Amino acid sequence: MTNSDRSPAPFGRALCAMITPFTEAGALDLDGALRLAGRLVREGCDGLVLNGTTGESPTTSDAEKSALVRAVREAVGDRVHLVTGVGSSDTRHTVDLALAAGEAGADGVLVVTPYYSKPPQDALEAHFTEVADASGLPVMLYDIPGRTGTRIEPETMIRLAAHPRVVAVKDCSYDFLGAQKVLALTDLAYYAGCDEHALALYAVGAAGYVSTVANVVPGPMRAVLDAFDASDTAGAALLMRRTVPLIEAMMAAGLPGTVTAKALLTALGLPSGPVRAPLRPAGREAADGLRAVLARVTDEFAVA
Repeated sequence: MTNSDRSPAPFGRALCAMITPFTEAGALDLDGALRLAGRLVREGCDGLVLNGTTGESPTTSDAEKSALVRAVREAVGDRVHLVTGVGSSDTRHTVDLALAAGEAGADGVLVVTPYYSKPPQDALEAHFTEVADASGLPVMLYDIPGRTGTRIEPETMIRLAAHPRVVAVKDCSYDFLGAQKVLALTDLAYYAGCDEHALALYAVGAAGYVSTVANVVPGPMRAVLDAFDASDTAGAALLMRRTVPLIEAMMAAGLPGTVTAKALLTALGLPSGPVRAPLRPAGREAADGLRAVLARVTDEFAVA
C-alpha cells in the first residue's frame, strides 16, 4: 500500500498521547511539559495529543487543560499538530472545552464517547455533531468502549463521517473488522489507539497511531511506520515485534499506561512527576520490571 492509498493524516502519522507532567507537589509542571514535548518532536512525533486519558484528563481542571495547550503550542510552534482531549460525560461541558481548545491554539479536538451514562447510538451521534458544530475545529472521535462502556458502532461513524469537521478516529475498539469497514466506506483518518495495533491498522490503510508507549520510545515507534512506507514490510514487522515486550509491560500488565509511562520517564530522567489520585505510582517491583524490559528493547533497537 502506498501513502496515496491510505486514509488522509490530518494530524500527522506518529502521534504521542503525552502524559501531563506534575511537580512533586502535584501541580501542573509547564516547564516539564515543554521539555517533554520538545523531546518527543525531536525524536519523531509529528503530532501530540494532550489532555487525553494518558494525560490524566479526569483529574486536571479546565484551566490546566487550556494552560497546557497554550504552553506546548508556544514551545513547538507549527512544527507538529496539536490535538487536545475535550471529552466528558456532559455534552455542554464538552462543547465548552472544545471552544476553549480553539482559543488555546489546538489544531483539533479528541472527543471520547460520553462515559458511564451509556447513551444509545442516536444520542451519541447527536453529541458528536453538537460538539463539531460548535467548536469549528476538526474532530477526532475516540472509540474506547472498555473505558466508557459504550461503543461507537461502525454505522454511527459512517454517518458522522458526513460532517465536514468529523475527520478522524482514535480506535481502541479491538474490532479490526469494524475498523476496516469504516476505512472502506469513509474518508475518516483512522489512528490506532492501542499500541499493539499500530502496524496492523497502518497496513490496511490507517493514517497512523496515537501511542502511549511513544512517551518513552518515540523513535522506535516511528521507525515501524517509516519501514512500512519504505516498502520494507518484513522490516516493519520485525520492528513492531521488537516493541511488543514494552507494549505488554506498559499497557497489559495490570497498571494504567499513565502510571507505567511516568515510571519509565522518571527512570530516564525526563519530566513526569507523580500521578494524581485515584491513580497510584508504580511500586518498586513493578518499576524495576519496567526498567528491565525497556533496557532490553532499547538494546535491540540500538543494534538493529
